[in-house]
Amino acid sequence: MSRAPEFIHLSDAAVRAVAGANSRHAALIEDAFGVLLETPGGGVSLEGDAKSRAQAKKAVQAIAERADQGLDIGEADVRVAIGQAKSGQAGALPVGRRGQVAPKTAAQATYLEALSKCELVFGLGPAGTGKTFLAVAHGAGLLLRGEVDRLIVSRPAVEAGERLGFLPGDLTEKVDPYMAPVWEALTDILGAEQLRRRREKGEIEVAPIAFLRGRTLSHAFIIVDEAQNATRLQMKMVLTRLGEGARMVVTGDPTQIDLVNPADSGLAHAVSLLDGVKGIGVVRFSAEDVVRHPLVERIVRAYDADAAKRGRAF
Repeated sequence: MSRAPEFIHLSDAAVRAVAGANSRHAALIEDAFGVLLETPGGGVSLEGDAKSRAQAKKAVQAIAERADQGLDIGEADVRVAIGQAKSGQAGALPVGRRGQVAPKTAAQATYLEALSKCELVFGLGPAGTGKTFLAVAHGAGLLLRGEVDRLIVSRPAVEAGERLGFLPGDLTEKVDPYMAPVWEALTDILGAEQLRRRREKGEIEVAPIAFLRGRTLSHAFIIVDEAQNATRLQMKMVLTRLGEGARMVVTGDPTQIDLVNPADSGLAHAVSLLDGVKGIGVVRFSAEDVVRHPLVERIVRAYDADAAKRGRAF
């Protein structure tokens, strides 16, 4: 097979993004595909066998496209582009005021694929892996495209150790503090004004898990966040709310249970029963998928190592 170099014309911003600081991104691409990548000016040169060049070219073009949109490119973005080039996976999720919400890790790409294919998806893993944000982005996209009539977000209200009835205000005022991460994600995706309008029209609804009892949720996308704090009975109840044309995503970290009796948590129990059932997807995130401050990944790893040493999880 020919190993003649192939030159790809790119903008200066795209070339810088493909190369990366100290040529770190270029090194990742070279290692992944077994090619030689150089930036002689005005673009990128790829040398290697035809198949390797073709895959590397896809990764380079994906990175260049994001760079030309003015998006920052980090190592996580490069690794995702590499993974997608190897697997042929599509990546970006078009929604909202910022254009594209794209996966930053291979697990995030798998998660988005599961959300598009399955009626019910469980997203499990530590904080900072994008479980909630990507679920909100996917649900907002369905709502904007008219594929669902409502976006419903629910979360067990147990973090503060208080009962909702003792908190001041109406239902929205009682629940909003528990839903802050979801509202932040929706505001980031839709913008404050569109979010306000859709809430007023009832297209975006917030409700604690207990308030879903007795309802059938049809033509809706339901997000159950922090589900490790739902009891087994609550989990069974909420999973059986699915009605015609409805889809659901359940997110949580089984190692961060705030219930008085952690054994009551319904998340791990539900996954153990339902993993492998047709129409249900289970995606597990790890410390490698943390996309917040780099220190968060190191913190998660330290706690995971301690839990393994002690033979238990926190």
